[in-house]
Amino acid sequence: MEAPSSPREPSPAAVIISTAPAPALSRKRKHAAISQNIAASPAPSDPGAATPTPGAENVVLHTRHIDLSARPRLTISRHPGFIPIAPGSPYHNTDPLCNNRLNFRYTPAGLAPPGSSPPFRTIESAPTSFRVSWEDRSVFVKVTQDGLGLKGEKGFRSARCNAPVREGKWYMEVKVEMGGGEKPSESQRREGSHIRLGWARREAPLNGPAGLDGYSYAFRDKTGEKVHLSRPRPYGKPFKTGDVVGMYISLPAKRREPNRKDPYDPARIKRERIAIEFKGQEYFESLEYAQSKEMMALMDASDKAKANSTGSMPSSATKKSATVKNLPSTSRGSKATVQEPAPMRPLPTLGSDSYVAFFVNGECQGVAFQDLYDYLPLRDPSAKAHDKKKAGREGFREHKQNPFDDGTLGYYPFISLFNEARVRINPGPDFDYPPPPDIDAFLSSTDPMDTDVKPSQTPRTWRPMCERYPEFIAEQKAIDDLEEQEAQTTHVTQGKPDRSEKPEKPEKPEKQTKPSKPEKPSQDMDQAQLDKMEAHRAKRRAQAARRRERKAKEAQQEAEAKRRTLEDAAASTSTRLSVPVDDALISADHATPGTPSTPYFQQQPSTAAASPAPTVASDIHIPEVASRYDSSAYNSEYEMDIDAHQRAEDSRAPSLEL
Repeated sequence: MEAPSSPREPSPAAVIISTAPAPALSRKRKHAAISQNIAASPAPSDPGAATPTPGAENVVLHTRHIDLSARPRLTISRHPGFIPIAPGSPYHNTDPLCNNRLNFRYTPAGLAPPGSSPPFRTIESAPTSFRVSWEDRSVFVKVTQDGLGLKGEKGFRSARCNAPVREGKWYMEVKVEMGGGEKPSESQRREGSHIRLGWARREAPLNGPAGLDGYSYAFRDKTGEKVHLSRPRPYGKPFKTGDVVGMYISLPAKRREPNRKDPYDPARIKRERIAIEFKGQEYFESLEYAQSKEMMALMDASDKAKANSTGSMPSSATKKSATVKNLPSTSRGSKATVQEPAPMRPLPTLGSDSYVAFFVNGECQGVAFQDLYDYLPLRDPSAKAHDKKKAGREGFREHKQNPFDDGTLGYYPFISLFNEARVRINPGPDFDYPPPPDIDAFLSSTDPMDTDVKPSQTPRTWRPMCERYPEFIAEQKAIDDLEEQEAQTTHVTQGKPDRSEKPEKPEKPEKQTKPSKPEKPSQDMDQAQLDKMEAHRAKRRAQAARRRERKAKEAQQEAEAKRRTLEDAAASTSTRLSVPVDDALISADHATPGTPSTPYFQQQPSTAAASPAPTVASDIHIPEVASRYDSSAYNSEYEMDIDAHQRAEDSRAPSLEL
C-alpha cells in the first residue's frame, strides 16, 4: 500500500494504525498449524487493540492444535483500520487487512457458538451495509470509511462491491466526482481520469479495467462505448464529472437448481476454505475461481457467435511452442504421439432474460448486453479427483480448486478507476434520478431514449442494491447452518465425537437405569459362531484323514502291482538259463580242499552282487540259487527298481558251458 507522503494526523473518525503491509502470499503453499503458545488477540475495546498482536501474522487455526476457548467470539470483524492518504483527506488506505490477490480470496471469520462442529463461521465487517468490499478491491483504490466513496491512484484498478446478484432485477447509481478525461489541478500526470462501470463475475481481475475479458461487461466514460472482451462497441452518450450513471441488471427470477442425481453438478453448494489468523483477526482463505481456457479463447475469436462454436476455437495442437518443439523424444523406436488437447466445453448463458442497461442522468441508454454468460463454473472433467482429499502430514492442509458454487458466485457491481478518478456509490433506496417502475417494459419500447422517464404509480419490478446485502448475509449464514448439519451427520454416522468440544461423560444414574441386557444376545451369537467354526474345523480334519488313508491305500496297491511284475520277470529269466548244475557240483567235489573252484564262464563283476554271507564254498554265483529279491513290504520303490534292473542284466548274461 502507498505510504502517506506527509506525517499522518488522526482524523475525527479514522483509526490510525502504524503497521507494515502484509507480505505477498505464495501461490503454492501449505499452512503450518498454529502452536499453543500464541496468545489470543485483544478485543477491539481492549487497550492495545490497534496494535498488531506479536507473533505469527498468517497461520492456520486448527482445533486439534490450539485451545480456541480463550479467543474472543466476534460477530463483527475488527478489521480494517483506516489511514488517511493525506491530512484531512476523506480517502483512506485500509490496514491491517487481507486483500484478495495472487488468486487467493479472504472473508472475515469468527468463532462459532459453543457446541458447533465447524469451529468458525462467517461474520460481517463494519459498516454492515451495501458498500465496496474491503478485501475484494485493488490496494491502489482508496476508500472512504463508509465504503461508498472510491478514488483511483494510477493505471486502471478495480473494486467489487460486497454483495453479488444471483437472480432478479437490481438497480444502483454511481456519481462521477472526477472522470471523463478531467484531472485535478494538482495532478502532474499526462492523461486525465477515466472511469468504467459495469458488472463482473468473481473471475474478473482487479488489476485491470471492466470489460477486459469475458467475465465483465462495462460502460466507458470517454466515448460512451460498451466494452466486453476488450472490444469497444458503439452504445450511448459519454459521461463526465458531475454525471450520475444508473446501472441496471436483470437475471432470471430463479437460478438453476442442482441435479440431485449428479454429485458433480457445478450448481451444488460447497465451500473449500481454510481458517487462518492474520494480525489478530480470523479469516477464511480460499482459492479464487480460475479463468477457463474456453473463456480465454474468446479473446482470439472475432465475435461471440464464432466464439461459441467449439470448432472455431483455437486448438493448442495446431502449433507447438518453441519450448515444446525442441524437447527430445523419450520414446524408443517409435515416434512420440502428441497428446490431443481436451475438447472445448460450451459456454452456457443465462438466456435472453439476462441483460444489462445503463442510464446517464436518468436518460436510458438502452440494453448494452444481453444473454449474459452463466456465472457458475464450467463442469470439471476431473471433478472426481477433487472429491478425494490428499493424505498429508498431520497439521498441514493444502488448498484445492473448488469446482462447485460456494454461494458467492454471481454478478458484482464492478468499478474501474484510472489515475485520480473518483466516484460515489448510491445503492438506494433514494436515487438522484429514479428509474421507471418497470424498466423491462421501458427498455422494450421502440426508442427508450426518447421516452420521458418519470415515476408513476405502477408497481416497481426491480429492487435497489441496498436490499441485496442483508439477503446475501442471510444466504451465507444459511450455508453455515447447512455445514453444521452435515458435520453433525458425519460425526453420528462415523461414531466419532466432536473434536471442537469435549464430550460430556454420562451420569451415573443413567448407567444404573440401563442394565447391560443387550450383551447376552451378542455373547450367544459369539458362542454360536465359535461352535460353527469348530464343527467346520472337525469336518476339515476328517476330510484330511480320509485323503491320507486313500493315498496310503493307493500307494500300497501300486507297490503290490510292481512286486508282482518283478516276480513274473524273475520267473521268466530262470527258465532261460541252461547251467549244468550237477556237473558243476561234481567238479567242485574233485577240487583240492581249500582251493576255490573255477567256473567255466567268466563272471560279470559289474552286475553280480555279493552274497549276503560270502564263504569259500559259495564263491560261484548261481542266479537260481541266490535270492535276488526281498519280498518285504517295507522295501522302498527305489530298491525295487534297482532289483528289477539287476534281473534284467542277468537275463542278458551268456549261458554256462561245462
